[in-house]
Amino acid sequence: MSSTLTDDQPLLSRGMMAVIAAQFLSAFGDNALLFATLAVIKNQLYPDWSQPVLQMVFVATYIVLAPFVGQIADSFAKGRVMMFANGMKLLGALVICFGFNPFLGYSLVGIGAAAYSPAKYGILGEITSGEKLVKANGLMEASTIAAILLGSVAGGVLADWNLLAALIACVLAYGLAVAANLLIPKLAAARAGQSWHPLQMSRSFFHACRVLWRNGETRFSLVGTSMFWGAGVTLRFLLVLWVPVALGISDNKTPTLLNAMVAIGIVIGAAAAARLVTLKTVARCMPAGVLIGVAVVIFTLQHTLVNAYLLLVIIGVLGGFFVVPLNALLQERGKETVGAGNAIAVQNLGENGAMLLMLGLYSLAIKLGTPAVAAGVGFGALFALAIAVLWGWQLAQKKRAG
Repeated sequence: MSSTLTDDQPLLSRGMMAVIAAQFLSAFGDNALLFATLAVIKNQLYPDWSQPVLQMVFVATYIVLAPFVGQIADSFAKGRVMMFANGMKLLGALVICFGFNPFLGYSLVGIGAAAYSPAKYGILGEITSGEKLVKANGLMEASTIAAILLGSVAGGVLADWNLLAALIACVLAYGLAVAANLLIPKLAAARAGQSWHPLQMSRSFFHACRVLWRNGETRFSLVGTSMFWGAGVTLRFLLVLWVPVALGISDNKTPTLLNAMVAIGIVIGAAAAARLVTLKTVARCMPAGVLIGVAVVIFTLQHTLVNAYLLLVIIGVLGGFFVVPLNALLQERGKETVGAGNAIAVQNLGENGAMLLMLGLYSLAIKLGTPAVAAGVGFGALFALAIAVLWGWQLAQKKRAG
């Protein structure tokens, strides 16, 4: 049995529609569940510093499973791997819904998410090809952004109205995602029969890590994207504590709406980067990275909702313009060295490692009593400085090479 469908399949085939539907529902559940679980933690009177720890538990699963999930996706039919992963997310949501430890439930969701990521991207190349593959990736990204926007807002709004209803909505979303996975044609495994010895699997993965980190361009891309996503997830939790202090609003809805503004901005910035930056001119994205930190400092000092919305859109635009060229650089250079799939797996490890580090530092700062506004100013200033150092490092490398 072939591992791919025929090339004459239409873009919007039944399989493609099932993949896009499953991705939307799964990502919707992920984002709604985050804000619903944060509301659970708030209701159960956990300390403020425990909120980023929730995300740290989630991120840790990506790091621990990084050497293995790529092979899992290639060793079985990817649609069934996606179904198993969404089933794991469903189990985690049920654990939280029935009142068990929210950190345990969210760690199960993290395991599902770690297994889901390589399968959802890998299956696109098996159900379409050529120019249709580019369009399929566009559909995937569009469904993900829509799910982030709608899921985040739904989680916050429903949590304000009825917390149990918010959790049930997450369970329902994951259940529908599992059902959508059943509609994906069962394709042959891409690389069946690989060794399942943990040491051998880890050795192969870390060889790819060494190859990418020894190359100046891919190392530059890995550091830049890791810093960006680490900062992005930290900003998401900073907003939860910043809103009541700076705006005097204590609901669950406002932080989700503010997060949605960042997502809208990222879409705009990504489109601008696609038009204005090429692999040869990738350094054009670096000023935007420095300005992200500056904009975060300015944002943190605001006290009106309108200004907060505007500045978060600007932060999103700068973020999209910064990260998209770096992603493209890694994918192109990674494909030439260790393969695109391995490059993405290594990138996931770097990004989640940065998330874990930044969330840990942020959680420690809050536990030590740092006010939310001061934490935001310090966070923005350090990020701007770090990107400036990365930019200078890249210019110095180019000067030595040239």
